[in-house]
Amino acid sequence: MKLDNSLPLEYKTEQGRLNILGFWIFLGAEVMLFATLFATYFILAPRTASGPTGAEIFEITPVLIETILLLTSSFTIGLGVHAMRLGRKNAMMTFFGITLLLGLAFLGVEIYEFTHYVNIGAGLQVSAFTGILMTTLGTHGAHVTLGLFWGLFIILQVKKYGLTPKTANKAFIFSLYWHFLDVVWIFIFSFVYLKGMM
Repeated sequence: MKLDNSLPLEYKTEQGRLNILGFWIFLGAEVMLFATLFATYFILAPRTASGPTGAEIFEITPVLIETILLLTSSFTIGLGVHAMRLGRKNAMMTFFGITLLLGLAFLGVEIYEFTHYVNIGAGLQVSAFTGILMTTLGTHGAHVTLGLFWGLFIILQVKKYGLTPKTANKAFIFSLYWHFLDVVWIFIFSFVYLKGMM
């Protein structure tokens, strides 16, 4: 395997660089998925039928908690990648572990939020608004859930094989995915929750 030592560990091999490029292309497809969901949300948001509106069901406290948890996790995974580039395996695994715990806490608040919506009569089938709201939030939540398992496997691989160009490449790609989820959440926070509360 030919290594380019002038590059960070995750970019050292040609295969690693191609993997990262391929993942950016995959993220482009993910952008299209969420763009479609947002466009559908904006069309259906006023169609509440006899159900509640966003202003009636959205609560700022859980949304702020979710936002703080996810943005903090974006910071910790950045620290994890930095530690990885310094060759500090334990620090990298610790920061990735903290990231996953923050993601798990985010998911817990989101599940609470879903349960609350259903209990106050804003379930999936109540109106077009609640349907697309649950679909958009649920799709993001499913991505976070997938990320939790993915991140756990990354930590286990780094623990078993150490920091190699292959494991570093996988960890870096996972960090891109996690940052992407944070960006999507910023859109949800701004254009679904904050706009909906007005």
